[in-house]
Amino acid sequence: MVRIKVCGITSKKDAFLAVDLGVDALGFIFAKSPRSISPLEAKRIIKSLPPFVDKVGVFVNEMPSRVEDISRFCQLTTLQFHGDESPSYCSLFFLKIIKSFPVRDRVPHNILSYKVDAFLLDTFCRDVRGGSGKVFNWDIAVEVKNFGFPLILSGGLSPDNIEEAIRKVKPFAVDVASGVEEKPGKKSKSRLKEFVRKVRENDEAIQVTG
Repeated sequence: MVRIKVCGITSKKDAFLAVDLGVDALGFIFAKSPRSISPLEAKRIIKSLPPFVDKVGVFVNEMPSRVEDISRFCQLTTLQFHGDESPSYCSLFFLKIIKSFPVRDRVPHNILSYKVDAFLLDTFCRDVRGGSGKVFNWDIAVEVKNFGFPLILSGGLSPDNIEEAIRKVKPFAVDVASGVEEKPGKKSKSRLKEFVRKVRENDEAIQVTG
């Protein structure tokens, strides 16, 4: 089954919308972004969540001590590093680690030097780290998936292209933000509901044909 992570959660309303739809993980961005959230507000949301929902903290080139402080304060379950963090940096932490790689026109050259729990591929954009709404060449994601590590597909995913993305890449998980929003940081109930429905229907189709 393809897991679903909804990133850029900024309100309890959007968090519970995602949870009620059966989303597996919520992403809280602790970095400069139109979808950023304060640790205090993230803690308030996380404390109200039911069990078995993964709480992912997204960081960009942050000091390790601050990552540790926020992860404990908010009770995060997974850390996602979306900047230029090195393999040694990623090895400092005891939670599950997702390392994000911006994709241009080829497989990131240093990806196999990272000993992390999952790779996340996102579209390279010079001005922003994630949330660009742009798609990269999914053939590159297929190459990375063949390395045998859990692959999270991101970058411009939406209800309009998620079925094609899953059929082509067959990722461990998909990560969506801008593709299910009314505006940055505010999710659209109809678009998120359609996104989740299409992922789950595609899962069922694969199980029947498989």
